[in-house]
Amino acid sequence: MARTEPTHLATDVLVIGAGAAGMYAALAAARAGARVLLVDRSLIGRGGATVMAQMTVAAAVGGATEDHWTHHLADTLAAGRGLCDAALARVLCEHGVECIHEMDGWGVGWARDGAHLRQVQAPGHDRARCVYVDFLNTGPAVSKTLRAQVQRHDAIRRIGDLCVSDLVVHDGAVVGAVAMSVADGRAVTIAAGAVVIATGGLTRLYRRNSASANMGGDGYALALRAGAELIDMEFVQFFPIGHLAPRLIGMDPIMWDPFRYKLGGRLLNAAGEEFTEAYGVLEDGKYVVTRDLATYAITKEVEAGRGSPAGGAYLSFEHVDAATLRQAFGPVIDRLARNGIDLTRMPVEVAPIAHYHMGGIRVGPTLETGIANLFAAGEAVGGANGANRLSGNAITEAFAFGRLAGREAAARAGSGAAAGWSDQAAAPALALIAASAPPSPEQNPAAMVVALQAVMADQVGPFRTADKLAHALDRLAAMRRALGARPPGEPGRFALARLDWLDLRNMLVVAEAVTRAAAARTESRGAHQREDHPAARPEWLVNQTVRLDGDRLALAAVPVRATSTVAAS
Repeated sequence: MARTEPTHLATDVLVIGAGAAGMYAALAAARAGARVLLVDRSLIGRGGATVMAQMTVAAAVGGATEDHWTHHLADTLAAGRGLCDAALARVLCEHGVECIHEMDGWGVGWARDGAHLRQVQAPGHDRARCVYVDFLNTGPAVSKTLRAQVQRHDAIRRIGDLCVSDLVVHDGAVVGAVAMSVADGRAVTIAAGAVVIATGGLTRLYRRNSASANMGGDGYALALRAGAELIDMEFVQFFPIGHLAPRLIGMDPIMWDPFRYKLGGRLLNAAGEEFTEAYGVLEDGKYVVTRDLATYAITKEVEAGRGSPAGGAYLSFEHVDAATLRQAFGPVIDRLARNGIDLTRMPVEVAPIAHYHMGGIRVGPTLETGIANLFAAGEAVGGANGANRLSGNAITEAFAFGRLAGREAAARAGSGAAAGWSDQAAAPALALIAASAPPSPEQNPAAMVVALQAVMADQVGPFRTADKLAHALDRLAAMRRALGARPPGEPGRFALARLDWLDLRNMLVVAEAVTRAAAARTESRGAHQREDHPAARPEWLVNQTVRLDGDRLALAAVPVRATSTVAAS
């Protein structure tokens, strides 16, 4: 087919990813006077994790309950098992309060009790501090509100269906990006004074996950290839009570969390026995067990042959009367009934599901990476949550980090958007977009993605051993060899095999980073559990970084950025 010249764009700030973090970053950069280009491989504001979130947002807004961001910070640091970057955790907790009030002013519709925002207590918090819109629509309401704000701002240009394949680095600084238009296969080059990566996490690496299909770790791979470091890659959080059975249509698999902490759902094994006490946590009718401990307890009951028929545990609300259920959740009860679920008469089956990633791109307190002009926001950032994220912190993190990253990127960009652009530096990425290879039955990227998800779920899941991790590394290396150096077929309209190839190129390097970090950490801490090293060890009170050294991933242990200066201001 005839080759076409790439489309070239220029902007002050390029934001990659249009979930809550990306949209907030775009707004903050535009309000600081920058021209912004907001791009996403999905429709703007309708991909990523935020739009799928149904539950609560943690912030010490006070009101009905006396609170302060330092109390929220203390709970965040405790959940992180000693590995949190305290400065980043402070940004999350302190700036998050301001963002919640700003979103309230934008009309997001936080639930209220009179003059105060209504708040509930979630696991790991010392008091009720999690706000919500309603228990099944918080994420969609947040996304809709931010989309409306973005659409009203003339300085923000929005482009969907654009897959960014590589960042462009010139003289040690990021100067833009190269992308592929999904609609027509054409290459797009973007010169930018600063770039914000807001592409979310990596849970698509796993067979069962709660996020959208574009959460395959793209931002991590982009940052690695640009020369930035990743941190805490071994810490993947599994949501313990993802819906398993009976079949549930049109509802989020992690919807059971608010039911539990509002009504005290009971976790039962096949014999109808509550079992978390055997693993060190007596719930006593309340939802108090943290996610890592609940995941461990359910997994071990299944391994012991005491699991539910579909391979999980039972979650029962049969002790709650129908009137109380309806008062708490209203029309949700009717939606469940349409799925054949009557909570007053039957339990549901639940099991752990990949949900969130604590690791990500290593940044400083302004959210800039070690590469000039490159920032990160939201779940793409590693370090703030340490070894285990506190419930409710994900959307707060998206708000707070997005706002700060956008503001700082605008300050860095100034007005010389295209000044550092280099056609020569962009040439290798452009060549990859234009490259073609004959389709081959042996090179089926979609099938390889499924195989990769199986390897990660079975060998690098919640509970790991040296043998499992070594087997996973062997499989990943074989898959990288099989992938080849060029995407299959010719560039063209909706060439999905080529898109799968670009996805797999990223997913394989990110999966290897997770696996190598997990193999190196010979202890159990937070969301990283080594069955052959079951105890936490003081010598592992360090973070692990990952960087690319040629074609090889290099790991290093670095001191935790904890500081005693994190206190009330």
